[in-house]
Amino acid sequence: MSGPAARSVAAAEPYEWKNVRIDGGGFVPGIVFNQKEKNLVYARTDIGGAYRWEQASKSWTPLLDWVGWDKWGYNGVVSLATDPVETNRVYVAAGMYTNSWDPNNGAILRSADKGATWQATTLPFKLGGNMPGRGMGERLAVDPNRNSVVYFGAPEGNGLWRSTDKGVTWAKVASFPNAGNHADNPADPNGYTSHRPGVVWVTFDPSSATAGNTTQRIYVGVADKENTVYTSADGGTTWSRVAGQPTGYIAHKGVLDHVNHTLYIATSDTSGPYDGAKGDVWKLNTTTGAWTQISPVPSSSSEAYYGYSGLTIDRQNPGTIMVATQISWWPDVIFFRSTDSGATWTRIWDFTSYPNRSFRYTMDVSSSPWLTFGTNPQLPEVTPKLGWMTESLEIDPFDGNRMMYGTGATLYGTEDLKKWDTGGQLTIKPMAKGLEETAVLDLISPPSGPPLVSALGDIGGFRHTNLDAVPPMMFTSPIFTSTTSLDYAETNPAVMVRAGNFTDADRPNDSHAAFSTDGGANWFQGSEPAGINEGGTIAAAADGSRFVWAPKGVGVHHSVGYGNSWTASTGLPTGAVVESDRVNPNKFYGFSAGRFYVSVNGGASFTATAATGLPAEGNVKFKAVPGREGDIWLTGPRRRHRRRRGHLALHRRRRVVHQAARRPRTRSTSASARPRPARATRRCTRSPPSAASPACSAPTTPARAGSGSTTTSTSTATRARPSPATRASTAASTSAPTAAGILYADNDGTVPPDDTVAPTRPGTPVASAVTSSGATLTWAASTDAVGVSGYDVYREAGATDVKVATASSASYALSG
Repeated sequence: MSGPAARSVAAAEPYEWKNVRIDGGGFVPGIVFNQKEKNLVYARTDIGGAYRWEQASKSWTPLLDWVGWDKWGYNGVVSLATDPVETNRVYVAAGMYTNSWDPNNGAILRSADKGATWQATTLPFKLGGNMPGRGMGERLAVDPNRNSVVYFGAPEGNGLWRSTDKGVTWAKVASFPNAGNHADNPADPNGYTSHRPGVVWVTFDPSSATAGNTTQRIYVGVADKENTVYTSADGGTTWSRVAGQPTGYIAHKGVLDHVNHTLYIATSDTSGPYDGAKGDVWKLNTTTGAWTQISPVPSSSSEAYYGYSGLTIDRQNPGTIMVATQISWWPDVIFFRSTDSGATWTRIWDFTSYPNRSFRYTMDVSSSPWLTFGTNPQLPEVTPKLGWMTESLEIDPFDGNRMMYGTGATLYGTEDLKKWDTGGQLTIKPMAKGLEETAVLDLISPPSGPPLVSALGDIGGFRHTNLDAVPPMMFTSPIFTSTTSLDYAETNPAVMVRAGNFTDADRPNDSHAAFSTDGGANWFQGSEPAGINEGGTIAAAADGSRFVWAPKGVGVHHSVGYGNSWTASTGLPTGAVVESDRVNPNKFYGFSAGRFYVSVNGGASFTATAATGLPAEGNVKFKAVPGREGDIWLTGPRRRHRRRRGHLALHRRRRVVHQAARRPRTRSTSASARPRPARATRRCTRSPPSAASPACSAPTTPARAGSGSTTTSTSTATRARPSPATRASTAASTSAPTAAGILYADNDGTVPPDDTVAPTRPGTPVASAVTSSGATLTWAASTDAVGVSGYDVYREAGATDVKVATASSASYALSG
């Protein structure tokens, strides 16, 4: 007999992987310019890895796509250093959390080819790329005279560390006296705001040594409000607290003007990046030891409601310095600029007659129009905002007209900064192409309409009509801060539903669920059950006639129609994950704590099935297969905590992937039948687990690109950078967040046509040329709109059929 060949065909298809363009989407706490090579710029993110600037395309290249799920925390970059001597060398301090959320210790990653390949040295403690204080820095610093020496400031009482062999081995600097005692909330039971950022920046004075010799003068910043700046005059052998320094605040940044022998510090009263109500800017004359307060608005002023963080100097004109507020949420971040070493300052915007403001800048977000967030604020606020959480503000050391700065949503920049000084308006634009840092919470790809609809953390999500273009606007009316769940009606895909989160106190009359009847172009909201403040998961019936909602912390409910009223469902625990059958509009499914549930009455009641062996904990996802009632695929955590979490949405026209789910899969079907004789197959252009063409074979896991060679020892691990396809296995998840955006792949780089009609059944095989050792089988060929790839030929062997071969035509010569 013959059967489907689609499984082998699909596995053999090559793919070209790309990012779905959003450009930005998350916090950029660090931007680092190399001081000796023009246009060599790096950016670090809190959960989305590190990037290198490509001047020719004015875009960013991701550098940590090789990171696998076993080391997912390496996507949290707490610091980055670029070597000013051997400029191909770059270092990354990687690790996402210092508490139990990240099971691995941190590491120092090193590269000798600008991030193309990496080696890793594991540290004996954790690092916090997504912890409080992540905007301080830089903690990593390369000695500008003797680049074999690299320093790193560690968190959580671990002090100052040093390498003398270009980052291969590390040792604690025993003579350094202060590991940093500050925590924003030492009593935090969750272990987050009780984090101690520790030693937060290292700055060398290159003028204190000659090339090839160890730099003698070093400055170090510590998260200690009474003792925040230390120095060494003998190459790090001995250390002392800098005399006369200001107290009461933490020095977030320490930038040295070695030409004029001036150390600048920007201070704030918290670790940041979300808060900071007071602070000052100071300068130290490193020759005389005199400190001078140069705050644009001193902390003693009644006008002060922010600290300071982002700090930079113009290396071409080192008397020109800039600083950013830490943090001025309302009406906007403030940048201050001085051309006389801090004696006088101007602001990037000023109040005229309240609520009106004058601006020294204009903003052009035409390349990323969603940065307006679809808002229409009241003056003095405007949209788009200049920024927030701006802890990195950097002037190009080779071009005083170029500045880049990070925000909580993207990376901005300007190439005409000096207009500030001549009375003109500089132009600020997004500079985030290729820097994809969205935390993806769910994806759908309906059979008609937009190829992709995304649910994202922090920026809500988008209707993507073109995967290669930045979408114009996130979901609005209503706006969700984070969209936690998406679904569409399989047989009526214009009907969609989404659930999400927002600050309830700001919008007490809004619902956490929204509906669309035009494929996500427009949305409206209905009512919601009492007590809901987080979206949870939501599912649409196959025909869009009803919905089942499992909000977080509230019991499961169902609604006939578009949420005009909701009725409590029975039999399914609070906190369950819900999905719908893709054929039967009355059938819904639920999963909770290792139990699988089914409803056959539109979500009114659920009954636990007899299924066993399912994961009892972890971030479990499951999907029902289109065209096959009762066919469910479920993914869950691996044993030994090797967890692969993510979301996968496939489309008939494009194969769209976010974090290929590399974890065990369990399949459940309502019925099982033996293969029928002589079944034709075709190329599957739409594949599960989230969707499948009815005539395609059962779901298969896309092949993962090689993860590179790996060798390990007690202190190092070597990894070669593989194909970008690996990124699909390291993108964001909700329970252990990383954020590498959305990935998609096209077959051979081409877009296959829609294929919605099953092939005809082949004729019954007829034997001819029969001998004692063989025969020729011939059958009537199948027909199909896009062609038949081939026929799998099986030999019946009792209860199990054994595959003999795959035939490319409607005949096959058997032997043996």
